Amino acid sequence: MRAVVQDELGGPEVLHLAEVERPEPGPTEILVRVHAAGVNPTDWKSRESGGLTGLKPPFILGWDVSGTVEAVGAGVRLYAPGDEVYGMPRFPHQAGGYGQYVTAPARHFDFKPQSLTHVEAAAVPLTGLTAHQALVDNAGVREGQRVLVHAAAGGVGHLAVQIAKARGAYVIGTASEAKHGFLRSIGVDEAIDYRSTDFAAAVSDIDIVVVPFGGEFAAKSASVLKV
Repeated sequence: MRAVVQDELGGPEVLHLAEVERPEPGPTEILVRVHAAGVNPTDWKSRESGGLTGLKPPFILGWDVSGTVEAVGAGVRLYAPGDEVYGMPRFPHQAGGYGQYVTAPARHFDFKPQSLTHVEAAAVPLTGLTAHQALVDNAGVREGQRVLVHAAAGGVGHLAVQIAKARGAYVIGTASEAKHGFLRSIGVDEAIDYRSTDFAAAVSDIDIVVVPFGGEFAAKSASVLKV
């Protein structure tokens, strides 16, 4: 099969097409023919320095994938060849999403929603899981709460907004003014231009703050939380 591989760490120039052996699924794994793969900071940081994954060349990048089940292991009952699936397989170990095929335990995938194309679905796993784990698994967001989402138009942010709204929260989002129309289209109740407005002076009594990045925004956000 063909794959985008890298034999050394560095910039985009280290990526190149190559023929590699197609993986075979184990007893509890599925083989997925990749239709689309996502690109996010984990990918370029791993390409450049090994990143938090600690991968060492040679390797094949790509964790966010969407595709069609090609084959299943003997112990797999949930999926069958032809099923459309998406997921974030094997993270933080090599998944090889930038190849034509990937294998991983069946539990690393889910059925692709029919409302999403493969390209759209491949953009969901890492950002979607991050947003869900933060808001639902850790914060337990619920109806009536006030949620502040920083970088609300970003990958994690725009999904965090929709998860919070789906669970009945009142959502305030920060983003540049040019993105406020998008924020309103996904349900934000209040949009704040972080470039011209001090969010800490504009909001208060917040139950949950989502900060997809660290630094001063994280520390400053503590001041707007309910005491």
